[in-house]
Amino acid sequence: MTDTRTAEPLRRGRPGYDQRGILEVAVAAFNEHGYDATSIGMLAERLGLSKSAIYHHVASKDELLALALDEALDGLEGALRSAEETTGTAAERLAQVLRGAVLVLTDRLPYVTLLLRVRGNTEVERAALQRRRAFDHAVAALVAEARDEGSLRVDADPGVVARLLFGMINSLTEWYDPAGPVPPDELADTILALALRTPA
Repeated sequence: MTDTRTAEPLRRGRPGYDQRGILEVAVAAFNEHGYDATSIGMLAERLGLSKSAIYHHVASKDELLALALDEALDGLEGALRSAEETTGTAAERLAQVLRGAVLVLTDRLPYVTLLLRVRGNTEVERAALQRRRAFDHAVAALVAEARDEGSLRVDADPGVVARLLFGMINSLTEWYDPAGPVPPDELADTILALALRTPA
């Protein structure tokens, strides 16, 4: 007699969802209803799973939030590291960071949207805000370096300039449609043309 048990799918009763799939649904719910107003019960209903099935993949709602914020921050920090590891003027490295940030945002739009809504109400949120501040400071340092080397015309405080640059980039969360007519690379080109000016 043939043993058919090996033909059964793993994690039976949890069709179609792994941790990534659950995370995507959770991020959509967090953005739609707010993190505090989203319960595991609500996610279970959206997913068509039991709460215990969700807890099979994550320990808590906080873990889902941490995973989501890591998705956004890892991308932004990766863009910064990539620029730091290359040669070129500070303005060129700044342009690389800005382009990378645009590409991260367009690729991970729901995750960056969630990051920008974080207010520091939980330990997970406070840790994310600390990482975001470190990123902002690193960008401001690049702005200052580009100004000092004369490759960027800017008279304002570097921290203010960095906030203004990312204010423009972050505004994409309000209107950019990844399925729309403007591809990410073209969008990044436009933003860099507007944001960076070299001395005459």
